[in-house]
Amino acid sequence: MDSLSGLAAFVQAAETSSFVAAGRQLGVSASAIGKSIARLEAKLGVRLFHRSTRQIRLTDEGTLFFERCRGILDDIEDAQNELLKSTETPRGRLKISLPAIGYRLLSKQLSAFMQAYPEVELDLDFSDRMVDVIEEGFDAVIRSGSLADSRLMARTLWPYSFMICAAPGYLHRRGQPQRPQDLLQHACLRYKFLSSSKLQDWVLRSEHDAPELRLPATLTCNNIEALLAAAINGLGLAYLPSFVAQEALADGRLRTVLDDYAISHGSFSVLWPSSRHMLPRLRVFVDFLLASLPAVSADGGPRKRARSDRGSRAQ
Repeated sequence: MDSLSGLAAFVQAAETSSFVAAGRQLGVSASAIGKSIARLEAKLGVRLFHRSTRQIRLTDEGTLFFERCRGILDDIEDAQNELLKSTETPRGRLKISLPAIGYRLLSKQLSAFMQAYPEVELDLDFSDRMVDVIEEGFDAVIRSGSLADSRLMARTLWPYSFMICAAPGYLHRRGQPQRPQDLLQHACLRYKFLSSSKLQDWVLRSEHDAPELRLPATLTCNNIEALLAAAINGLGLAYLPSFVAQEALADGRLRTVLDDYAISHGSFSVLWPSSRHMLPRLRVFVDFLLASLPAVSADGGPRKRARSDRGSRAQ
């Protein structure tokens, strides 16, 4: 047990880069953490950390040892959780990464989940950046797009589609486009990806012999809420996901155009590390999402509840 406590002190110090923070996490003093690691270094005959008055950082030997130790402690935790999961009440912290617009999708579900499982603490990170689920310590992420990372498992949650929208006032002033080529004469509000600064393509069914569309960019921004607001305020046409536009469409602030040409669809998935057993708190979180999502497809028809436990990448 002394050896295990030494490994725990070492792993916590490596993850936080601080004896003080490691001690706070483990409920002991920074001095106790330092002494525990010193005993470990003496036993192994190697230096695990470079120390200075301002910070600590792993040596090359420490980095190798850290990867193995973290795996060992994870396996021990998994064994304990596996033993207790049949009777354990889900509890503890869940660190979840969601897209920046995720509150539109999950605000009601998250509130209901917290009421159903009051002992589970949610640590939510709303961001569109690509995250490394394992290295950044996330229990799960919710993302859309291409999924291809063998370290992760995935379950498909819900589909969505893209649509071209504009305010009724804008369409009254500028007219309603009848075919994709008409977009060249309109104000197009374009989304710019945060990671690459590239403009999002408007995926439309092409007409026979029609030239490639080079859409104008009357306004560009990297925030989907700002794009939605610009469209509602009558500044132009916007290419929006269905879940973003649905409220404004329902109350008449927006209308769709070129419905027969907008053909892009996608889906969101929940992903988690495949190298570990699902903790009870994560299992109930995933099951709760699957059970509480509306059973409708991207176009409003019946949704096929697809299971997709496969390797995936968080975009």
